[in-house]
Amino acid sequence: MFYCSYGVVYLFDARSIKEYINEHYPNIETQMIDCIEYINKFLNKLTTKAYADMAKKAPWAWKRVYSSAEKGAISKVSNLTNKIMAKKLNKLLQEFQPDLIISTHPFSSQMCAILKKKGKISCQIATVMTDYAPHNQWLILHDYVDFIFVAHHGMKEEIIKQGVPASKVYDTGIPLSNRFLQHYDKERTLKDFGLDTGKTTILFFAGGEFGLGKSTTYQILASIIENFPDFQVVAISGKNPKMKKKFDLLVEETNKKNTVKILDYTNKVPELMSVSDLVITKPGGLTTTESLASGLPLIIINPIPGQEEENAVFFEDAGVAIWIKKGDNIDTVLTNLFHDKEKLKKMKINARLLAKKNSTKNICEILLER
Repeated sequence: MFYCSYGVVYLFDARSIKEYINEHYPNIETQMIDCIEYINKFLNKLTTKAYADMAKKAPWAWKRVYSSAEKGAISKVSNLTNKIMAKKLNKLLQEFQPDLIISTHPFSSQMCAILKKKGKISCQIATVMTDYAPHNQWLILHDYVDFIFVAHHGMKEEIIKQGVPASKVYDTGIPLSNRFLQHYDKERTLKDFGLDTGKTTILFFAGGEFGLGKSTTYQILASIIENFPDFQVVAISGKNPKMKKKFDLLVEETNKKNTVKILDYTNKVPELMSVSDLVITKPGGLTTTESLASGLPLIIINPIPGQEEENAVFFEDAGVAIWIKKGDNIDTVLTNLFHDKEKLKKMKINARLLAKKNSTKNICEILLER
C-alpha cells in the first residue's frame, strides 16, 4: 500500500484501508510504504517542504503548478521523474512480490503502472483518489491500472468521458476511519470537553496544515463570539502555534473560556463531530469526508488553490457548504446562514445524502472478494 507525504489525507486513507484489512482479512499480509520516502529520504524531505512552503507562502504559484501538472510542461517533467523513480520502487516490489498494490497518491500509481507496462510486475493495481474532483495525473497509464476508486458518481462519469472503461471505476467514496461509524455518548463527550448540552456547537479546524488565511480565521472566531453568544466553539489550531496564541488571547479578552475551547491537537475528532452542529474548515479531502459522514454542514475557508478550490466548488454546488471567499463580509455571511434554520436543515440532509460511510468496507470488498 503506497502513499506520499504531501498532505495527511494520503496517509490517513491508506491507514484506514490497512486497518480494515487487518481486522477483517487476517490472512492477508499488508505493508504501508511512503513511496517517495522509500525512494530517497532527502528527496522526500525536500519536496515535502517545497510543497508546504509553496502552498503556505505562494498559493498562486501552487495553483500554476497544479494546473500545469495536468497537461503542461510540469506534467512532462513529473512523468519523466516518475519513470526514473519507478526503477528504485521496483526493487521493493520484487522483494515483496505483492498480489495487489493500493495507491492513494498519483505518483505511486504512475510508478506502478510504468513497471507493469514494462513487464516488471504483473499484480493488480488500485488507485484511490482523495479529492472530490479528478486531475489528469491520477489517470496517467490508466490502461495498466485495474481499479479506480472515486469520491462520487459525478467523478466517475467525468473519468469515463476521458476514456477510462466504466468497469474500472467505482464511486465508493473516499476511505474513512471506522471510528466515524461508532456511536458516542453525547452528554459524556460534551462533559469531557467542558461543553454545555443545550448549546449549538461549532467545530472549527482553525490552524490548517499550512496556516493559510490567518486574518480570515481570526475574524471568524471573533464574529462568532460577538454575534452568537449562545454558541459554543471547539477550535483546533493544529500546526499553527501563532494562531493558538491569538485565539487564547481573544478568548481571555472576551471572557469566553466557558464556551470557547482552544485545542492545539486532539485525537477525538469523531467524538467531537458526533456532538457538533457544523464544521468550519479548509476543504481538504480528509476533514470534509469525515464531516459528511457525521452529517454536518460545512463553512469552507482558505482553500489551497487547485484541488481544494475544486473541492470547495463541488461542496457548494452540492448544497452542503458555504464558502467564505476573500472580500466577503464575514459577519453578514455567518448571520445569514445561522439565522436560516431551513437552509441549515437542508444542508444537513444533503451532507447525509452525499456521505458514503461504508467507503472503506466497500473498497476492500471489491478488491479482496471479487
